[in-house]
Amino acid sequence: MRLSIFGASSLVLVGLLASPALGQEVVREEVEGIRNFARVGTTIACAGAITTTAIPEIEEMGFASIINLRRATEEGANVEAEAAAVAATGMKYFHIPYDGSADPAVAAQFLDAITSEGAEPAFVHCAGGGRAAAMWLVKRIAVDHWDVERATEEAIALGGEGNPERREFAIAYGQANRR
Repeated sequence: MRLSIFGASSLVLVGLLASPALGQEVVREEVEGIRNFARVGTTIACAGAITTTAIPEIEEMGFASIINLRRATEEGANVEAEAAAVAATGMKYFHIPYDGSADPAVAAQFLDAITSEGAEPAFVHCAGGGRAAAMWLVKRIAVDHWDVERATEEAIALGGEGNPERREFAIAYGQANRR
């Protein structure tokens, strides 16, 4: 069964994409302090806004790093407090401000972060989950060499909100910058 999630605003426990083509199932979970939490096995979780109180639970889930794509100027971002809370757990922390535009520098920074030693499994978040899913789409194409259809299906299930410009940028960047 294949379901597309476009900007889900409510958190419900739903198993998605039980497709052998994807390898692992995307699962959405309700986690206190995390908006739009979606996970692919033990590899990645994409989410929207988080609170610092959720960070210890993120560590308990087994994530090695948090990649924050929120700009410090976004309402409720509190980047400094998040960085301090992550440091207290011993996880790696990357802050890569991303406004959702076609920005090759941001995509390159994301790929550097996600492929750095000890970064995976990674918890990637923005405000709603769409930017996080778009950067994961870049990674699946550029690093994991997934085909576009398979990578796009997973990104949509993780929280891609259907922004066609961001999706096309992610696909084009991933294809042009294979690692």
